[in-house]
Order: sequence, then structure tokens, then C-alpha cells
Amino acid sequence: MLKILINLLFPKVCCGCKSLLLQHEYVICTVCRHELPLTEFYNNPENEVVKKFYGRLPLEHASSFLYFHKKGIVQEMIHSLKYRGHEEIGTVIGLWYGEDLTSVLRNAQIDLIVPVPLHKKRMRQRGFNQVTTFGKALAQKLQVDYNTGILIRKVYSETQSKKNLVQRAYNTEHVFDVIDTEHHHNRHFLLIDDVLTTGATLEACGRAILKIPGAKLSIVTMAITHS
Repeated sequence: MLKILINLLFPKVCCGCKSLLLQHEYVICTVCRHELPLTEFYNNPENEVVKKFYGRLPLEHASSFLYFHKKGIVQEMIHSLKYRGHEEIGTVIGLWYGEDLTSVLRNAQIDLIVPVPLHKKRMRQRGFNQVTTFGKALAQKLQVDYNTGILIRKVYSETQSKKNLVQRAYNTEHVFDVIDTEHHHNRHFLLIDDVLTTGATLEACGRAILKIPGAKLSIVTMAITHS
């Protein structure tokens, strides 16, 4: 009875289209699930993410789960996660993509999943890192550790969304660093983020991680911008 009352007072709606969810649906409705623009990059070693980092970072694997279009379902989902605190969206995406990645990364021997970190000031403002639930769900599926203590953001910076590639690269060049211990040497790190645009932030994070002796690097994001 209590559950029915809660559902009446606070009905659960789809994070994509805002329609009421049916009893068997969770976070996203069946219609939106079928309309999600999946990239299928995980099966393509020459995908758009790999090409974006050619000559910038040596990567073992790189992929994104969804295409991000302005005013599309994925934008609505990411904004609900990032700005409205619906962290369960990250869990759903992480479990779904983690299932896809399990077979692809089985022989890659990922050791640690590392999120792009927020500065302490941004963390206080938002209250959470939007990729945490995504990363933990991936870690669950890939059966590896999720670690927030290796990569740090040293400098607080304003939003990068309206800056071009040169501006972003300049702004992120000395922003990130690693807390290096001998325990992390010769490990394979999976760096994760929400939306891949120019790749400047991920490149800066990747360069910091690759300062660790013997480090190998892969990159996975929830989405990639697509015209």
C-alpha cells in the first residue's frame, strides 16, 4: 500500500521522454530504449573515438556508448543525470554498456576504472561526480576496481562546453595530476567520462595517467557528440 501511495504522489517518469513508466520499466521507457542512438563502437577498433585520439594518446581501447544530439533523448538523459541528480541513469547506462564491453575487454585485463575528477569546489557545488554510478556499474560488470584516488584535478576551471579545441587544450594542460604509488605501476587504466566532445579533457587526464611507470590506457564515455 505504501509503495502504491508513493507512486501516486511521486510517479516515476522516463528520463528520456518524461512519460509515465510502466510497472516493469525502470528509468527509461521501452520506446526510448529502442530509440537510443547506439554507436556500436565497442566492436569497431577503428571507431570515431579511436580516430579522435590518433596521435594524441596511445590507447588500448576507446569507445562511446551513445551518440549525443542536441535536443535528443541522450541530451535529456545526460542533463537529468548531471544537473538534476538522477544518478540512476548512470547505473543503467553502465550496466548496459558493461555487458557489451565484457567480451571485448576480456583479454585487455583492465585493472582500474578511473573517472575524470571534479575539482573540490565543483564537487561541493554539485554534490556528486556525474560519472560515479556509470563507473561503478562498469566496474561491477567488468569485475575490476573503481578508483577515485589516483587522478586529481588541481585547478578549478569554468565550464568547457562553449570553448573550442585550442582553448580547451590550453585550459586543461596543467589541470590534472596523479597520486602515484608503486602499487599502480604497470596497470591498465580505463578512463571514463560522460560526453566526449573535443577530447581535450580526456587527453589531459590520459597524459597524467601515462606518467605512471608502465601504465596502459583505455577510454570509455557514455556518449559522443554527433552532428
